[in-house]
Amino acid sequence: MTTQPVLNATVRDRGGKGAARQARRDGLVPGVIYGGKQPATMISFNAREFNLLHSRTADFLSTVLEVKIGDDSVRVLARDVQLHPVTDMPLHVDLLRLSGDQEVRVDVAVHFLNEATCPGVKKGGVLNVVRHEIEMICAPDAIPQSITVDLAAAEIGDSIHISAVELPKGVRPAITDRDFTIATIAAPAGLADEEDAAEGGSEA
Repeated sequence: MTTQPVLNATVRDRGGKGAARQARRDGLVPGVIYGGKQPATMISFNAREFNLLHSRTADFLSTVLEVKIGDDSVRVLARDVQLHPVTDMPLHVDLLRLSGDQEVRVDVAVHFLNEATCPGVKKGGVLNVVRHEIEMICAPDAIPQSITVDLAAAEIGDSIHISAVELPKGVRPAITDRDFTIATIAAPAGLADEEDAAEGGSEA
């Protein structure tokens, strides 16, 4: 079982923009834990500790965290991290309290295997990524680090749809009304131009 990152937090007595600005001046990152049919809890993290974890976790918004507040421990999922427009330093974080086996919606990164040996790419085709992330529904403990798409047999003109991807157990796409496209192997510009010209000539 993967060890969850741990963050220590303290409870904030006051909310509002003024209190949040003061917290940041004190070297803290203000935040709020909500959900789980419980009242919202205003908290603050040590800015250095939070920034270090945030910067080192590529999939931060799909990573289950353990927040320790005194003797209490809360499992959460970050739903939003507000960043400074210039420095990109975290200004505020919204955290969803997790309870039981409730399902959550998360954006999971898409990784591609065998691009270098993909038949379509070797013939000059170009991998056109339609979705770099896919919104998934699953239990917190089932959140995958990534969704893997194998390009080993993809040819020029092929489209890879979600139905062709083997998803982990207990994980399903949030979009259910269509077999959406994740990526295509597009024809190289020269070949595409030749095909267009041929089609145009046949219509003349």
